[in-house]
Amino acid sequence: MVDTRGPARLLWSLLRQRPGLLLLTAVSGALWMLPTAVLPLVVGAAIDSGIRAGSVSALLAWAGVVVLLGFTQAAGSALLTWAAHSSWIHGAETSQRLVHDHVVRLGGTTTRRVGTGEVVTAGGSDITEVATFFEVTGRLTGALVSFAVAAVAVLYISPLLGLIVLIGIPLATAGIAPLLIPYQRREEVQRERFSAVTSMAADIVAGLRVLRGLGGEARFRRRFQERSERMRTAGVAAVRAESWLEGAEVLLPGLVTVLVTWLGARLALNGTISVGELVAFYGISAFLVIPVSTATEAANSYAVALVAADRIRDLLNLEPDAAAPPHPVPLPPGALDLQDDELKAPAGQLTVIDAGEGGSALAERLAGHPIGGGVLAGGVRLADVEPAELRRRIVLVHNQDPLFSGPARAEVDQGTPVPVDTALHAADAADVLAALPGDAELDELGRSLSGGQRQRLVLARALCADADVLVLDDPTSAVDAHSEQRIAQRVRDLRSGRTTVVLTQSPLWKAVADTTPGGTP
Repeated sequence: MVDTRGPARLLWSLLRQRPGLLLLTAVSGALWMLPTAVLPLVVGAAIDSGIRAGSVSALLAWAGVVVLLGFTQAAGSALLTWAAHSSWIHGAETSQRLVHDHVVRLGGTTTRRVGTGEVVTAGGSDITEVATFFEVTGRLTGALVSFAVAAVAVLYISPLLGLIVLIGIPLATAGIAPLLIPYQRREEVQRERFSAVTSMAADIVAGLRVLRGLGGEARFRRRFQERSERMRTAGVAAVRAESWLEGAEVLLPGLVTVLVTWLGARLALNGTISVGELVAFYGISAFLVIPVSTATEAANSYAVALVAADRIRDLLNLEPDAAAPPHPVPLPPGALDLQDDELKAPAGQLTVIDAGEGGSALAERLAGHPIGGGVLAGGVRLADVEPAELRRRIVLVHNQDPLFSGPARAEVDQGTPVPVDTALHAADAADVLAALPGDAELDELGRSLSGGQRQRLVLARALCADADVLVLDDPTSAVDAHSEQRIAQRVRDLRSGRTTVVLTQSPLWKAVADTTPGGTP
């Protein structure tokens, strides 16, 4: 269970789902960086006890320690590479599964509550940013451990230089921190504009055929270019802030290194410290740039991951339109009548409603989208029905419902007693499958089909569902009159004895209806 009370809580709850991996990443990060921190101390000791003292045995012993440190670092590096990649995969897979499962649970709520671009970005770039932060945690642990060891060592050799290092390096890091605030803010702006461009691109692609037919392709291209330019400007601003961060990573710790080197040289000349200790000090002060740079990288990654986690958290905090009722009431078996205020669709009949512009809203209300309201099915309020039973017994079909890529017959088949060929015949869609290339494979969203062909396949899929109540929202708006007449009659015949509600202004549907709002035709 993830904690969505804040972006930081969300990141931590994802991290601790794999405590063993988290521990392995920390240990391997320490094994990777600690030898580099200890190496200047070993070299300094080798200079004092081996070279200056003229002891070959001592020099060889310290050389052996250097080799041992090299093997330790190689093993730590290999282990860290595996652990860091595993952490990245863990962060990406866990975040993606959370987003995917929650979007599936939201169902139709998703499109009403959040833009397409938000979902695409949360399931794409945001997941990548979270995974990148997970990857850097091992190196951050190694940086912290090596910094602590180096700090103890320099304090032991020279309290004065040790204090300079321990005070100067944190101050240098603190000097970088204020740059994170504008960077994070610019990242948020860039991310919002990226989502807007993604949403617009998805809308344009979905309606490209219509745009071309209306001559609006050039206009939407200009609008897309304008939004893309705004996104590019925001991206440049974010990168500019990032460049200041990277410059500060080198400049501020470098100033501390220069100060330590200058002061250490004076202490060596005065005899306060040995030549070997001076070399150790210089090596450690130069090395400390690495953990500071790593810590800054981690802070930068954490700032970006917070923005991404906040967006993911917003999506995860969305709730379906209505929760399951505490005491569900089952629907009566067989055909169901629908009643909404003064409107009634008798059980087992074809009812055609001329709802005009409000047809889609009325169709959703009659089918219980969202669950609630005063609509009755078989005398039972839809708000009192278990959502799974409601969606199985009452099926809503809009004329723009999407098709998924893959075999067309498998897309139509719903595993009910209604045969696929029977549904295709009723929807006058057999020729659509015959016209598809290869083994009747659909491309994504059925974009290669015309509007009428898509509507007929969507209708065939709905008929295959064999629902007790089928609510159709203008199902043949893009179909020619001759085909529409055949479809209306065949749907009436196929759905005989089951409740069918069609919201349309077409007289061809009204001609075959059992009832209309104005009475029986």
